Amino acid sequence: MFALIDNQQITKFYSGNRGVTLGDIQYPKSIFTLWSEAERNTIGIFEVTVNTTNKKDEQWYINTNVSYGVESNKAVGSYGTATPKLLEDRNETNEDGSPMLDDKGNQVVTKGLKSQKKDIIKQQASGLLTPTDWYIIKATDVESYSVPSAVTTFRSDVRTKSNTMETAIDNASDVDALATLYQYVNTGTEENPVMERPLGEFPTLEI
Repeated sequence: MFALIDNQQITKFYSGNRGVTLGDIQYPKSIFTLWSEAERNTIGIFEVTVNTTNKKDEQWYINTNVSYGVESNKAVGSYGTATPKLLEDRNETNEDGSPMLDDKGNQVVTKGLKSQKKDIIKQQASGLLTPTDWYIIKATDVESYSVPSAVTTFRSDVRTKSNTMETAIDNASDVDALATLYQYVNTGTEENPVMERPLGEFPTLEI
């Protein structure tokens, strides 16, 4: 993106895919590809650079819109301070402070990140357990059949890991602490990297 700067103010933006007219002079779109930055600057057009210092991962934060201005005779876009997303569940209220209820008379609740992440953990655990449900069903229907020990252990380990993960999520003190649980780091060496995250992983079934 490019911007026209006049008297230290951005007066117009250009995408660079068409020519521009400045005063009585019409310039072809090639000025955005064939001209040097210095040549464009002489007619007041500058490439916009965006400062992403304040931009944060949108999985965890709500970023502001980019605001544009002129700094040191350069067109610069920047983000404001990002806002952490809702961490805990929130009971919604009406303008008068009374509880907001749905059509069935239940409290309207906006789920925070913790509940959202725990729901995903539950879904993952269910997805791992479902393919082995038939072992349990068969053992119930066929008296002489026993569930393989590897399957029993796997199902138990999945439930245990699911609970451990949910506890870790519940214990996160803020959004940054929650995000850290999902960040993979190399716990091995540079030659033999081992990427792990504090939240851990679900077990796998080997029969």
